[in-house]
Amino acid sequence: MDRASYLRKLHFRAHHRGTREADAIVGGFFDCYHGDWSDADFAWFEALLEEQDVDIMGWAMGTIAIPDRWHGPMMEQLKRLDYIELPSGLGNAQ
Repeated sequence: MDRASYLRKLHFRAHHRGTREADAIVGGFFDCYHGDWSDADFAWFEALLEEQDVDIMGWAMGTIAIPDRWHGPMMEQLKRLDYIELPSGLGNAQ
């Protein structure tokens, strides 16, 4: 598979998780950071896509313990949540 097709496949999988929250976390993470990833980082992300959404969201938000195999720089980036974009109208409450 050529690189462009591979990236489209990962983009689709990252943004079609099953819930809006998981789409925002996993898809937003992919969109923000994939441009700097190594082959090992892409392999890590592909493995992460096989995990349950509730687990990924819990790890990212710090509400559940992260299994040892997921610890490292990629998980630290995921946990920042600095890539989440709120839908318009949210975050502007007065």
